[in-house]
Amino acid sequence: MAAIQSTQRLRELIGTPNELVRRKIHSRLNAVAKNFIARSPMAFLATCGSDNLPQVSPKGDAPGFVSIEDDNTLVIPERKGNKLAFTLENILANPKVALIFVVPGTCETLRVEGRAELDDDAQRCEELSARGSAALLLIRIKIDAVYFHCAKAFLRAELWKSSTWTEAIEISFGNEIAEHGALDTQEIDAFDAAVRSRYKTDL
Repeated sequence: MAAIQSTQRLRELIGTPNELVRRKIHSRLNAVAKNFIARSPMAFLATCGSDNLPQVSPKGDAPGFVSIEDDNTLVIPERKGNKLAFTLENILANPKVALIFVVPGTCETLRVEGRAELDDDAQRCEELSARGSAALLLIRIKIDAVYFHCAKAFLRAELWKSSTWTEAIEISFGNEIAEHGALDTQEIDAFDAAVRSRYKTDL
C-alpha cells in the first residue's frame, strides 16, 4: 500500500478540473436550484461536531419539504426521530454544514454548503407542519456555495433502474441492540414490532 500524502501526487492520479467547471459554483440559489429543491423529497445533511468526527443524516418528507426563505437561506423542519440528536448537537458545536439534494429519476444532485443555526420560532414551526404536527424545531442554513453535481455516480450505480434493485434488506434494531447485551433474545421481536408500529403512526 502506498499512502497518498500530497496534493501533487493526488493531482497526478486524478488530474485537474477544467477551469470552466468552477464556474458552476454559485453563492446563491438560482431558478434551477430552487426548482430542484422544490421537487426533492430527500436530502442528506452532513455535520461535524466538536470531536471533529463527521456525520451524515438523511432528511426526507414530501417534495419541497425544505423551505426556501430567500436566495441565500434554506430551512429544514426537524421531525420526530430517535432523539439521539447527533446532527443538532453538532450544529450547536460547529455551524458548518453541507447538503446533497436528490430527486428520484434525476441522476444529477444539488450540493449546498453553508452555516446552520437552530430556531424554535413557534409560528414558523407551525407553518412547516406535516401530517398534523408542527416541526419540533428548524434548521436554518445560510448558503455559502451551491452547485449541481454531475450524474456519473448515479449512472454507474444504475440507481434509478428498478430492474437492478435487489430484494429489500430487513434491518432488526432489536438484534443490533441485543449485540450489546441490552436486550434479551425473547425481547427482540417485541422491540422490532414496536419500531414497525411507529413507522405507521409516528412519522
